[in-house]
Amino acid sequence: MKRYLLKARKIPMDESYDVVVVGGGPSGCTAAAAAAREGAKTLLVESTSSLGGMGTSGLVPSWCPFSDKQRIIYGGMARHVFERSKAGMAHVGKEETDWVPIDPELLKRIYDDLVIGCGVNILFNSFMGAVEVGKGVVDAVIVANKSGLTAYKAKVFIDASGDADLAAWAGAKFQKGDPKSGELMPATHCFTLANVDEYVQKTSPLQWWESGPGTWRYKMLQKYPALTDGHMCKAHVGPGVFGFNAGHIWDVDNTVPETVSKALVQGRKIACEFRKALADFHPAFRNSFLVNTGSLLGIRETRRIVGDYVLTADDYMARRTFKDEISRNSYPIDIHAAKGEIGKVKKGNLDVMHRYEQFKAGESHGIPYRCLTPKGIRNVLVPGRAVSCDRIVQGSVRVMPNCLCMGEASGIAAAMALGKNGDVHAISTDSLRSRLKKHGAYLP
Repeated sequence: MKRYLLKARKIPMDESYDVVVVGGGPSGCTAAAAAAREGAKTLLVESTSSLGGMGTSGLVPSWCPFSDKQRIIYGGMARHVFERSKAGMAHVGKEETDWVPIDPELLKRIYDDLVIGCGVNILFNSFMGAVEVGKGVVDAVIVANKSGLTAYKAKVFIDASGDADLAAWAGAKFQKGDPKSGELMPATHCFTLANVDEYVQKTSPLQWWESGPGTWRYKMLQKYPALTDGHMCKAHVGPGVFGFNAGHIWDVDNTVPETVSKALVQGRKIACEFRKALADFHPAFRNSFLVNTGSLLGIRETRRIVGDYVLTADDYMARRTFKDEISRNSYPIDIHAAKGEIGKVKKGNLDVMHRYEQFKAGESHGIPYRCLTPKGIRNVLVPGRAVSCDRIVQGSVRVMPNCLCMGEASGIAAAMALGKNGDVHAISTDSLRSRLKKHGAYLP
């Protein structure tokens, strides 16, 4: 039986900010930086001890493609972050644009410089614990950290939590997982291996998708049953160091802490098992060492807000353009295997991603501003993987280049909404697009 403390406690209120951003992943970083660059006094609340989310704390080892196979289409702050990240890695070519490795420590500093350089105040190790809302307007968020509880008021709030926590707690409508079963894509716990023999790896590379009976990866799964599947994306992140986005963990809901806690324990065991298996089956990894696992679990989907527009698979397939689009996207749709398909994976079908039609060189589709504005909530914007879209399209737009672009757009929009009494639905999207283009966005 639960007991509750009924004694009232006064919570201090900070009313000094125009814009409060919750979540310091890619979309939160560019959102906060863009809002502050536009002159809004901005606070960024981040639950971990560094910015960057999955590319830093989550150890995702490489950027998803930044090009449409002809040119970089994720411009503005996204391109700035990408180019700085690439420039700091001596083994990466200047002209590389797709699947470029990530140095997580370098990327942390890049985000620090971007956000602080624009004048944002950051609160690390701080969690949003509650939302104060009335009549479709968020008045304040309550944040918990070592100072206790503090309420932060603002005119506009940007929900970059990845799970639409702020929007959902404020009463915004949302969808979650598969429309019929509610099942979510599996999580992955990324990890890093060091002391890898680069020469052997280069001359006899570890392939992503070798599969089927008789292959070494098939045999590996049979010998190491703790490995859930053969999903094994990797990237060369430094001298003798490779990052892995490998394996899947099912039955994880990032809005249910008990499932995440269990998955982190399982993920650490899977990472250790992968090191043993690779050392056993591939000579380049014979003397490898497990350096670390992500402090964040790799979550692919949870809530998706219902916005003023819901981006659909038809929009994706039609390469649709919108008058209010704030960015373009050309990443393939990939939806990772449902739990019911584990049997197929164990039997040798190691391709655990369902890839739908991929765009030809030069093709892309637009992401409308209306996908960032939750219906019924006046002063909240939601960039990132929780953007308003159907589940199929979420399998494409959830990746970091898109999140960076959506974040910058939401930051500029938040600053513009200050002149509209905080109403993010009332801004001029023509003016927003003009501001984005000025700062290097790719908007044909």
